[in-house]
Amino acid sequence: MKSPELKHLGKTTDYVYDNPTGDVLESVPNAFFDPELNPNSVQGTVHIEAPEFTSLCPITGQPDFATIVIDYQPRERLVESKSLKLYLGRFRQSGEFHESCVNKIANDLIALLDPNYLKVEGRFTARGGISIWPKAEYHRSARV
Repeated sequence: MKSPELKHLGKTTDYVYDNPTGDVLESVPNAFFDPELNPNSVQGTVHIEAPEFTSLCPITGQPDFATIVIDYQPRERLVESKSLKLYLGRFRQSGEFHESCVNKIANDLIALLDPNYLKVEGRFTARGGISIWPKAEYHRSARV
């Protein structure tokens, strides 16, 4: 499998903590999709947990903390982990509600990867005695 040209991995990193746009995300080839590396057509899934996610409440400006959990069944591409870390870090100074963060992450990953299935869950730390854990779920077959 050919190694793709990546902008972030193995390079000096400039950390940005605002403006979470999907253009920082990168992908790499999926070994499960390559017939030479996977002659038995084994289906693979990917589980990612990012326990240090932060964003800001758009009303109060107070920080919100969460573990972002991503589960997906890839097709041709996988998300490159350093680019995902940089992308998630950009939410740190961004004022967005929990549901908006989770929805944006899901949509940006769908645009990048075109997966068969993807679920993004935000396990936000309780504030005021209430825990909010929004989930965004996507099934490729449901696409029109």
